[in-house]
Amino acid sequence: MNTTPAGVGAAVRVRVIEAVCELAAADWNALGAAPFPFLRHEFLAALEAEGCLGERFGWLPRHVTLWRDGRLEGAVPLYLKFNSYGEFVFDWAWADAYQRSGLEYYPKLVSASPYTPATGPKLLLRPDADEGTRRLLIAAVRELAEQLGVSSLHWLFTTADETDDLESSGLLRRTGCQFHWQNRDYPDFDAFLATLTSSKRKNIRKERRKVAEAGIDFRLLDGRTATAEDWVQYHAMYESTFNRRGGVPTLSLGFFERIAEQMPEGVLLIMAEHAGEPVASAFCLVGDDTLYGRHWGCNTRFDNLHFEACYYQGQEFCIRHGLARFEPGAQGEHKIARGFLPSETLSAHWLADRRFHDAIARHLEFERTGMREYIAEMSDRSPYRATQTT
Repeated sequence: MNTTPAGVGAAVRVRVIEAVCELAAADWNALGAAPFPFLRHEFLAALEAEGCLGERFGWLPRHVTLWRDGRLEGAVPLYLKFNSYGEFVFDWAWADAYQRSGLEYYPKLVSASPYTPATGPKLLLRPDADEGTRRLLIAAVRELAEQLGVSSLHWLFTTADETDDLESSGLLRRTGCQFHWQNRDYPDFDAFLATLTSSKRKNIRKERRKVAEAGIDFRLLDGRTATAEDWVQYHAMYESTFNRRGGVPTLSLGFFERIAEQMPEGVLLIMAEHAGEPVASAFCLVGDDTLYGRHWGCNTRFDNLHFEACYYQGQEFCIRHGLARFEPGAQGEHKIARGFLPSETLSAHWLADRRFHDAIARHLEFERTGMREYIAEMSDRSPYRATQTT
């Protein structure tokens, strides 16, 4: 599909592709996706090829690409959505208001990495691209939204600078909150603990001691060292955890096996074992400077094992490998006591119906005030000693 905005020179073309595998991985990753494992060509292609998207789950790829003189200059990971699952920027109330007004909210267009609440660029550009390329991409996506007649357009977990550009193009800024950990060049885990208040330090040591005394051992694996059996065992725990909680385990075994093979350095599998048998696991993605916690599964309950596998093992991994940040996923005020502090997240939104666009703009202004107050309140609960710069 050609959606080149009117007035653009003949050397520039916009194409909408329905599978990222239509592009070479090197070309896509060269647009700034490479440092972010959840935006890499290998990750998005695995989702498409291994049954994690499509009509069954309501995610249809409609990636927008921009070409200049036959060279790929920019792209937007984009999906036609028929529900709001797997987004983590919640608009259920918006959909309900549309329905009560006799309007259809779905389908909509969403720029995101499916099932991944992690901040990263959604306006992917070559390093030498100018600001005009970014504006052309935004205009092309807006034009596609109008051509398809969707109710709305949503850019999720955007960076600060691209959120500014989207807002300047008429989209509405939305603010959220997650809890992230900063590695202050700690030489070891004890050095991190030394920055905490006495009560928080003692509690973490107590939690870790209970896991050790229970006889739990850990294996930390990447795509090269994890075996086929490891992935089968992990996926069984991943599925069972979703099923117990009434969720939908959208990621297939084939997806995990594929990204482990094609981007082995970008995955981290934390396997917890008791008496030589796997009892829990945590799956993370590894970026250039950030660890992203994604999924947890278990088949046997041990006190504090979730904290150890999902937080402390990840923090130690960051320290050993010199990663600057650990983003363990969405929500969770309990993370504060373990060193994770509130961090602002951003998204941008456009609604075709002007009445709803204006009403939601007023709502988001009120919501931003509340979110700023919430972040300030959570920051006041910092576990760090007052003398520490956090």
